[in-house]
Amino acid sequence: MDADVLIIGSGAGGGTLARALASTGLSILILERGDYLPREAPNWEAEAVFRARRYHTTEVWHDGTGRPFRPTTGFHVGGNTKFYGAAVLRRREADFLPRTHVQGTTPAWPIRYADLAPHYDLAERWYFAHGVAGADPTEPPRGPFPYPPMTHEPYMAELARRLIAIGLHPFPLPLALHRDESDPRTSPCIRCPTCDGFPCLVHAKGDAEVSAVTPALTHPNVRLVTNTRVTRLLASGRRIVGVETERGTFRARVVALAAGAIPSAALLLASASEEHPRGLANASDQVGRNYLCHLNSACLAIDPFRENPTVFQKTIGINDFYDRSGDPDFPYPLGHIQNLGKVTPAVLRAEHPRVPRTLAGWIAHHSVDWWLTTEDLPDPANRVTLDSRGGIRLAWNPRNRQSHQRLCATWRRILNHLGYPLVFFQAMGVGATAHQAGTVRFGADPATSVLDPSCRAHEIENLYGVDASFMPSISAVNPSLTVMANAIRVGAHLAERFAAGDPP
Repeated sequence: MDADVLIIGSGAGGGTLARALASTGLSILILERGDYLPREAPNWEAEAVFRARRYHTTEVWHDGTGRPFRPTTGFHVGGNTKFYGAAVLRRREADFLPRTHVQGTTPAWPIRYADLAPHYDLAERWYFAHGVAGADPTEPPRGPFPYPPMTHEPYMAELARRLIAIGLHPFPLPLALHRDESDPRTSPCIRCPTCDGFPCLVHAKGDAEVSAVTPALTHPNVRLVTNTRVTRLLASGRRIVGVETERGTFRARVVALAAGAIPSAALLLASASEEHPRGLANASDQVGRNYLCHLNSACLAIDPFRENPTVFQKTIGINDFYDRSGDPDFPYPLGHIQNLGKVTPAVLRAEHPRVPRTLAGWIAHHSVDWWLTTEDLPDPANRVTLDSRGGIRLAWNPRNRQSHQRLCATWRRILNHLGYPLVFFQAMGVGATAHQAGTVRFGADPATSVLDPSCRAHEIENLYGVDASFMPSISAVNPSLTVMANAIRVGAHLAERFAAGDPP
């Protein structure tokens, strides 16, 4: 055996699981398809990050109609947390229960919020979570955050007061950043405008490399092998007996799959054999199905008469429309709103190169920028499949568009009322896979799920799933913290089984 536990992927799920198991003395092997993301000047260059997409995969996938696209995803130590906006919110208590939307009802989870609460606590400590308990009226029961909130800059503080004045409840957005607001001179984080969507050049973001993989590797029983792409899982009966890579085959007592919801499903499908003709762990034909990705829109609100001098803008969250629209004729949830990192002239030009330079500068200096999120609903037709060459095909027709359109329209009216007459939205398409989830979901019934409530495959006794693929619903908040907390939960489960002499 090469390891007691072999982890495929080093992102929010895989990296966190490695840290959770590091102190147990078990032999842990992490296989990462990519390498460490290089620390270089282009980390903070919008042209390199957003237009040239220097750090994203060059792999081409196809959508449900066969149209090719290049996904917004990368393969590095730390996974896609290297680029996330570091917003770390817990799911609401109701997000673990069936939630009724205009287009359907989400399935209940086989666990409840209370089952994840202590693991949320630990994940927040590991990932430097800043926030204020109780400021968000929809937040589940919890203790204090490990770090105080990131403070608003003056323009944003005034905007928060204006939102309160019209009856809304803005709260300090929970952020995973390595910063001491009381003594910024000693903090890695410098509150720069190159945080949201950028890799952090100074390693101040609480990503999975900084907060999970690096601490795990301080233990001699943890090993990381980079530039090693897993191509197939080899199974005999109910056990994985080998992990095939482009650099050879590895063996372990337990295999934890954490490559990302789309690649993880693709790997299980690619592992089909005579014994498992539909793909590994897929007798139920559920692998790859029920792909989930938030309905997301970026929003630029422009005040033509006043500039926004904010540098670090991403400090406000709003959940007033999370559980209900506020319209008695539409008694359904709409979603979550948070600030984007400040859109700079360079970012705007990188995303929209045809916009004249002078106009891009004016827009960026007069805008306040937002990110709107509505829950996608599971649909078996939204799925990951493989084409005849083994390439990824992603069919996604998001459900709940009506609710997202209402969220955008509601937010436009509010922004207009606050003095922003020019409000623009840009919806994210199939290639925006940052919040990929579903595809290998967990549940009690093997006929409708791939993993059991402990995230072990129903059919393969030594296979676990710890990335966002386990989620049967996605809620309307960023999924990263829930992935981290669940990986800690699975780590505790595995540690108990090994300690009891009952290795899976």
